This record gives sequence, structure tokens and C-alpha cells, in this order.
Amino acid sequence: MLRSLYSGISGLRAHQTMLDVTGNNIANVNTAGFKASTTQFQDTLSQMTQGASAPQGQTGGSNPAQIGLGVRVAGVSTNFAQGSSQSTGRATDMMISGDGFFVTSKGGQQLFTRAGSMTFDAASQLVSPDGGILQGWTANQSGGVDQSGAIGDITLNPNTMIANATSKVTLDGNLPSDALVTSPPFDRVVKVYDATGAERKVTLTFAKAAGGWSANGVDDNGATAGITLGQQADGTLTPSGPFVIGTSPNAITVDLSKVSGYASMSSLTVASQNGSAAGKLESFTLGNDGSLIGSFSNGTKQVLAKIALAKFTNPAGLEKAGGSSYVATANSGNVQLGAAGAPGIGTLAGGSLEMSNVDLSQEFTNLIVAQRGFQANARIITTSDEVLQELGNLKR
Repeated sequence: MLRSLYSGISGLRAHQTMLDVTGNNIANVNTAGFKASTTQFQDTLSQMTQGASAPQGQTGGSNPAQIGLGVRVAGVSTNFAQGSSQSTGRATDMMISGDGFFVTSKGGQQLFTRAGSMTFDAASQLVSPDGGILQGWTANQSGGVDQSGAIGDITLNPNTMIANATSKVTLDGNLPSDALVTSPPFDRVVKVYDATGAERKVTLTFAKAAGGWSANGVDDNGATAGITLGQQADGTLTPSGPFVIGTSPNAITVDLSKVSGYASMSSLTVASQNGSAAGKLESFTLGNDGSLIGSFSNGTKQVLAKIALAKFTNPAGLEKAGGSSYVATANSGNVQLGAAGAPGIGTLAGGSLEMSNVDLSQEFTNLIVAQRGFQANARIITTSDEVLQELGNLKR
């Protein structure tokens, strides 16, 4: 039987695979985070009809004569080039600018994806459309994130409450240097909070003394403290030491560095205090480093969690697992976890999605090439059949 028949058959199979890959690319032209694939061909084994010979004496050498036995698909490679950005305005939509992957967990299996279309489920977990739970690090009570720890499910409970204990009170303004020792003292009352959000008052009293001022503080818990403020010739006041009311964990440092001591003006005010009452989570935003920053009803903003991203030595070695997800293989290399902004991972943008990187003009060209290749290999088979028919007609 003619070898060209089998070469033609192998060509039909290879170009059919190319058509399948191209068709899948075109079908996913609007799939968020989809990466196009490319078919790679290579020839099969060749039949040796004449071996090579070396030059001998006055006879030249000869080259080998081989007849190819067809083509086969060498591989289907994935193009991980960056897709274009599409703004959606949804806070739970995320886009990676770089080479990283989101990490999700589904049925106990760790998956990786570029599709950042996330939503909240009934358990307040951030999940992908196919139910994979987004992975990352949960922040502690003070908003700190330990990236050296194990990653886990990211949950943003809408009933999350937070309160900030007051640790610092800042005063601003001026204490008049020309006030009399017999002048009435200046009292300033400031509301402060403990770690549970409970409110109490701290009363600060400033009385004129020889050479400056005396400052005393007392809070509703009975804690007291006092220092002196030395009057300087240039109008500045020098505290005799730190002004700390109470003891840990309810200690409050009074910052007097902005208070001056010029003549004829009294403008002492409480500029700020860093505590707050209890507040409920109202919304969240995504930082470029993958931090999910919660906004609370008491005006506090605090990191709640940080999204983990993964990178691989050879992303093309990942295996597609459906649902726009991948799993690691022996040739992808070990997963390397990190936060957005780390070298080789990229940054995150909220309210946007990465679109498919399918190039329709290239795919339609590949479609034509695959179709013509299929037709040419079909012609090989029909031509070989005509040759066999002629052979059969030699005997009538």
C-alpha cells in the first residue's frame, strides 16, 4: 500500500486538531482571563531507503535517502500574554497586571486562575464563578498580615465590628506666656475610647506657674498624670517629660509638641485623638498590593485580608482544569506564593477584569491555514487512490 495514503491520514488528523484548537480559541474570545493555545506540528519517523556513506579513495560520499511517514501534533502550547483590561466597576472584580495567578480552593484541591470575577457566597466567602474559594491571608485584630503563615479562605463577614482604643491625644494652639500665676487654669475635655469602644472622658488642665505651665490630666477611671512646660525665650514650650495618663492597655500619651507659648493669645485646642467607638463593616476596597481594606461606620479603615498570588517557573507547564483554572504539573515547577507587588507576580487592580488574549485576526488566519492544510492532505489521499486504481487497471 502507498505510504502517501498514511501520510495523508496523519495530515488530516493533525490539521483536524489545529481546527479544534483554533475553534476553541474563537469560542472563548469573550472569556475573562482566557489564554489562547497554539498547535505545534512535527514530522514522524522517516523510512530509510539508502544509508549515508563516507568518501573512500576516489569515490565521494553519499547522503542518506529517507522518506517521511507523515506528521503529528508535537504539542498544544498556551500563550500567557497579558489580556486587555475591561472596567466593570464591581468591587469584587479583580485584574492581575503581571504574571501571577489567583489561588482558589475547590473540593480541597488547589487551583490557579487568571479570571478575577469574584462574588460573595452565603458564607461571606469570595468565590470564583465555579465555586472556588479565593485564598489569602486573614489580618489580625490590628490589621497586620503575616504572609509567612499558611493561606486560607478569604471571608469578609458583613457583621464584622471594630473599635480602636485611644492611645494618643494631640493638642494644638497657644498658651499665653504673659498670663498671671493667679489666672484661671485652662481646661480641655476630650472623649477617648478603650479597646471595646466604650467611651470615657479625659480632662486636661493647664495652669500658669513660675517659669512656664503645669499640665495635669485625669480620666474617668481615676488615672492621673502631670508634667511641667518650661517657657522658652523664643516662644516654645519644653515638656519636662512624657505626658502619659494611665497604664497599659489604657495608657494615653498626650502630644504637646504643637503647643506654643507666645504672648497675648490663648488658642489651646484638642486637635485629634486616634480612638473610635465600635463600628460595623460597610464596604471594602482593593489595594494594589492585594490588601482588602474595610471601611467601617465609625470612619475607621483597616486591612481585613490580603489576597495571595502564585507564580511558576514555567507557566506553560500548567494543566487546564476547566472553569478557567489550572493545576500544577511536574513541568510547571513548584508554586511560589506571594503578595501583589512582589517580583515576577504583578499588581492588582479592583473594578476591572482581564479579557481573553485571543487575537481574532490571527485565529481566522489559522482557520484558513488549517482548512487548506486539511484539503491538501485529503487531495493526497484521493491522488494515491487514483494511482492504486491505475495499478488495478493494468490487468484486464
